[in-house]
Amino acid sequence: MTTHTPMMQQYLNIKSEYEDEFLFFRLGDFYELFFDDALKAAKELEITLTQRGGGKEDKIPMCGVPYHSAENYIKTLVDRGYKVAICEQVEDPKTAKGVVKREVIQVITPGTIMEGNMLKENENNYLASLYFIEDDFIVSYVDLSTGESFVSKVNGKIKDVIGELYNRPVKEVVLPTDFPEDLKETLTHYLDVTLSSEHENHIPEEFQKLVTGLDDTRFIRGFGYLFQYIYRSQKRFLAHLQAVQFIELDDYMKLDLYSKRNLELIESLRDQSKKGTLLSVLDKTITAMGSRLLKKWIDRPLLSKDQIAERHQQVHTMMEHFMERDELRESLKNVYDLERLAGRISYGNVNARDLLQLKRSLGALPQIKQLLNLFDHPSVSSLLSDVESYQEIFEILDSALAENPPILITEGNIIKDGYHKQLDEYREVNRNGKNWIAELEAKEREETGIKSLKVGFNKVFGYYIEVTRANLPHLAENRYERKQTLANAERFVTPELKEKERMILEAEEKSTTLEYELFLELRDQIKSYIPALQTLAEQISKIDCLLSFAIVSEENNYTKPVLKDEQQLHIREGRHPVVEQVMKEMFVPNDIQMDETTDILLITGPNMAGKSTYMRQIALMIIMNQIGCFVPASEAEMPVFDQIFTRIGAADDLVSGQSTFMVEMMEAEHAVRHATERSFILLDEIGRGTSTYDGMALAQSIVEYIHQQVGAKTLFSTHYHELTSLDKSLPKLRNVHVEVDEEDGEVVFLHHIKEGKADKSYGIHVAKLADLPGDIIQRAYQLLESFEATTVLREEEPQEQLTLFEEDQGTLPLTANIEVIERLKKADLMKMTPMDAMNLLYQLKENLE
Repeated sequence: MTTHTPMMQQYLNIKSEYEDEFLFFRLGDFYELFFDDALKAAKELEITLTQRGGGKEDKIPMCGVPYHSAENYIKTLVDRGYKVAICEQVEDPKTAKGVVKREVIQVITPGTIMEGNMLKENENNYLASLYFIEDDFIVSYVDLSTGESFVSKVNGKIKDVIGELYNRPVKEVVLPTDFPEDLKETLTHYLDVTLSSEHENHIPEEFQKLVTGLDDTRFIRGFGYLFQYIYRSQKRFLAHLQAVQFIELDDYMKLDLYSKRNLELIESLRDQSKKGTLLSVLDKTITAMGSRLLKKWIDRPLLSKDQIAERHQQVHTMMEHFMERDELRESLKNVYDLERLAGRISYGNVNARDLLQLKRSLGALPQIKQLLNLFDHPSVSSLLSDVESYQEIFEILDSALAENPPILITEGNIIKDGYHKQLDEYREVNRNGKNWIAELEAKEREETGIKSLKVGFNKVFGYYIEVTRANLPHLAENRYERKQTLANAERFVTPELKEKERMILEAEEKSTTLEYELFLELRDQIKSYIPALQTLAEQISKIDCLLSFAIVSEENNYTKPVLKDEQQLHIREGRHPVVEQVMKEMFVPNDIQMDETTDILLITGPNMAGKSTYMRQIALMIIMNQIGCFVPASEAEMPVFDQIFTRIGAADDLVSGQSTFMVEMMEAEHAVRHATERSFILLDEIGRGTSTYDGMALAQSIVEYIHQQVGAKTLFSTHYHELTSLDKSLPKLRNVHVEVDEEDGEVVFLHHIKEGKADKSYGIHVAKLADLPGDIIQRAYQLLESFEATTVLREEEPQEQLTLFEEDQGTLPLTANIEVIERLKKADLMKMTPMDAMNLLYQLKENLE
C-alpha cells in the first residue's frame, strides 16, 4: 500500500476536487505544483522541473513559482485557456497542530479574471453559458470585472448560437454536464474558448434579485448554471453583479459570424488586430469603458429608427458645439474605469490608489454636468440629468484618503491625518519618538565629542547608537550597553533608548493595523454605492462614444444620413471609411442608387478594379448609420436594414472536410434562407469554385431566387458576363460595372462605378500587372483569341445547332474547349516533371479529337 507524507496527502485530497485546474499549493514563499500539474506547468511556463520525496513513493515531479510574482505565471496559463486553483494556508503555522490547514480560496479561469494586469483595458472579458431546451438555446453572459449580466434566446441551429457568441469577446463557456458532445465539438471548432461544466443551476435566495426582471423560467435556469459556476469557483463577495438584462435579439441588426469577419468590423482578417478595422476608425474614445461600449454598439447596430435618429441628433449637436465638445473630452480624461473600479471594490481586491482614482473621477463630475448644460439640445444636455453628483461619496473619500498612498494596503500611510482620533494619537507618538531620536543623536555627539556618532535602526536589532572603532577610545567606560559588533564599528543601547524603541514600534504596529481596518471599513462603506456607480459608468461611456462619433465625423467629412421608411438606398460620393484613411485624397468616391425599382445590382469588371471595396463600403456605411454615426458620403438617404449577409472571399474549412466551394455554398444558403426584403446581401463571385457551367448555372439561379423570392437589396459581383443579360428578364436587376481605361494595350483601373455591363474581364491585364513572365502573358493572349474565335464560330452556326451541350460533326464542341480550359487552370505547371507535362498534353489532345 502506498503511503504519502501528511502534507502530500493533504495536497492529493484537495487536488481530487480540482482535477481540471492547475493547483497552486502554497508552501512558505512559493506556490508548488506536483505530479502531472508539475510536468505540464514546467513545459508551459518554461521553469525548472525538480523532484520531491512523498513518503515511500518514488520521487514526485515538482516545480514552483514565488508567490509574490505568481500573477505573471498565472496570466500565462490562463491566456492559454487553462484554469488555476489558488490554495493558501488558512491558519497560522505557529499555532497549527500538525499540517497547516490549506484551502482553495479562488479559481482563476479565462472567463473569471479580475486582476488588472490580466485584463485588456479596452475589451470586456465575458464568461458565457449555454442551456439547450425545447429547441431553443438560452445564452447567458457575465463580465465579472464589470458586473454586467445578460441573457438571450437563440432559435435555430448551433451555428446561430456561434454567431451570437462571436458578438462578444467570450473567453469561456459553461455548459450543463449533460450538454450534447457533438455540440461541444462544434463550439470548439468555430470558437477559441475554454469549455467548463456545471451541474447545478440553483440561485440562492440572497441573489434572487438578479433575476427578478426575467419572466421566463428557462432564462432563470439558464443563467443559474452560469451563476453557480461563478459562485462555486470565486468564493468572493459578488455584490457588483448587476440585475440580468434580457436581450431581445430581434431589436438589433443581425450580423452573422461570416459577415463580421468579412467586413472586418472589430478585428482584421490578416492578423486579428484592431488595425485596419471599422473600430480603428471610429474609436476616438477617451475612457476604457467608452471604448468597450463602442465595440458593443458595432456588434449590435440598432433597428429602432427613433433610437438611431436620437444618436444622429446627439452627434450633430456635439459637432456644432465644438468648443464645449473639446472641453468635455478634456474633462473625461479625469474619469477612470468606473465599471472595473466598482467590480474590484465588490470583489475585495481594491487598493487605496483605486479608491483615489474613484475620488478623482467623482471630482470631475460637476464640470462634466456643467459643460453638458451648455449644449442647446435636450438629447445631450440631459445625458447626466438623472445621475447624482455623488458629492457624498466624494467627501467620504476626500476626508479619508491620503494623496499618495502606497499600492499595498498593509503598509500604512493610506489614511489622512484628522480622519480618526486614535490613529492620530499613534502617529503623534511615532513622530515625537522619532524627533526624540534625532535630538538624542545631537546630544550624544556633543557630550562625547564624537562627531560621527549616529543613532540608527534596522528591523532585526531595532534602534542603536553606532560608534566607529577608531572613536571607541574617546567613549567613557560604561556609558552604553554593548549590543552588536561590526567590522569597523560597535553598536550600543541605553535603557532610555530601549523604552523609546518599544513605544515607537508599538505605535507603528498599532497604527498600521488600525489603518488597514479603517481602509476595509471605507471599502465596505463604498460597496453600498456600487449600483449607482455602475449607472454613472454607463452614462459616461455613452457620452464618450457620442463624442467619438462627433470627432470622427468632423475630421473625416462625414454626413448625417436621412432615414427613410421605404427600402431606398441613395448614396452620393460614398467612400470606404477604412481604405480612405490609407489612400486619403486618392480614394475614388462612388454613388449607389437603389429605389423600389431596383433590388439587385449586378457588378462586373476586372479583379483589382474595386468591386469588393465598393460592396464593403456600402455595408459599412449601413452599419455606421445604424449605430448612430454619420457616414462617409456627401449625401445619404438610407433605410433601416434588419440583417446584413456577406459572401466575400474564399477559404477551405479543412477540419470539417469542407472545400472552398462547399463553404461558399453554405454561406450563400444561409443568406437566401434567412434574408428578408429588409435585408442587405453582398455576394462576391458566387460559383467560381466549380466548373464554369456549374458555377454560372448556380449564380444565375441564386440571383433569380433573391429577385423573385427574397426581395432583399443585393450587390452581386461576377465574372460570368453571360449573367448580364438577366436585366432583360429580371425587372429589378440593373447592370453596373467598374470603369476601365484601355490605351495601347495598357489598362488603367479608374475604380469608378458606371451604369451598364463591362465589355471584358481584363484578367490577362491583371496577370501582367502581377509581373508574370512575358512568355506566359503572350501565350495567354494567343489562347484567348483562339477560345473567342471558337465561340464566334459556334454562334454563327444554324440556330438548331446552338445547344451548348450537343456535339456537331462540323465543328469542335464547346464543352471540349471548356474542359481543356478547366484542366489547364487546375494544372500546377511549376511542379510538373517533363514527363507529367507530356502526359497532360497528350490527354488534352485526346479530349479535342
